[in-house]
Amino acid sequence: MVQKGQRKDSSKKENWDDPIRLNRYIANSGVCSRREADKLIEQGKIKVNGEIVTELGFKVKRSDDVEYEGKSLVPEKKVYLLLNKPKDTVTTSKDPQGRRTVIDLVKKASKERIYPVGRLDRNTTGVLMFTNDGDMAKKLAHPSSNVRKIYHVFLNKPFTKTDFDALVQGVELEDGFIKPDDLSYPEPSEKNQVGIEIHSGKNRIVRRIFAHLGYKVTKLDRVYFAGLTKKNLNRGHWRFLTEKEVSFLQML
Repeated sequence: MVQKGQRKDSSKKENWDDPIRLNRYIANSGVCSRREADKLIEQGKIKVNGEIVTELGFKVKRSDDVEYEGKSLVPEKKVYLLLNKPKDTVTTSKDPQGRRTVIDLVKKASKERIYPVGRLDRNTTGVLMFTNDGDMAKKLAHPSSNVRKIYHVFLNKPFTKTDFDALVQGVELEDGFIKPDDLSYPEPSEKNQVGIEIHSGKNRIVRRIFAHLGYKVTKLDRVYFAGLTKKNLNRGHWRFLTEKEVSFLQML
């Protein structure tokens, strides 16, 4: 499903044949990251218009013929989009059980191959970003980036003040200590709902935190990821990121 009035992505402003660094050209072709591309250049494994180039910082045009292992590379346009993920959808490209995947929902968005940044459980809903920018995806997924994530958690029973205070101090799970960056009651009168901000990327971390305290998560919605929200985006719909949003992510 496609969100009406979707915005154009920021790459439209760049002239198609403007000179770009060779490592970026290689990374844009999907071969590897820019850092790894620098190594290929230094090792003399890249040819430009038939000539080996070993100079870091060398610039090429998209109309140039860049070769690696005897094959011409074709740079992809960078695509960045946001999906408001619905429940009962798996975060994978193909599912052996034939279940609906997030790729099914965004496959008409772009001719380029795009992939989700991180994962959301099958029945976790909310903000999920997609891109073919490997460098950005790796950066956002790396623990050192401390990317902010905020979840709206629905529990099977009221979350007591005692457990609230205990969680603020942090809890010890089977794979280590975890402490939320922020914790709140989104609806003061609804104590079975909790807002939790966390930057950990550990598997099923939010569900495991509350299970440790004796609660079952009945509904989990990610409302914020790295500055992105699902505001004005219906469940199951997607949109391209704005130029401002892409610039913000590049600065993280």
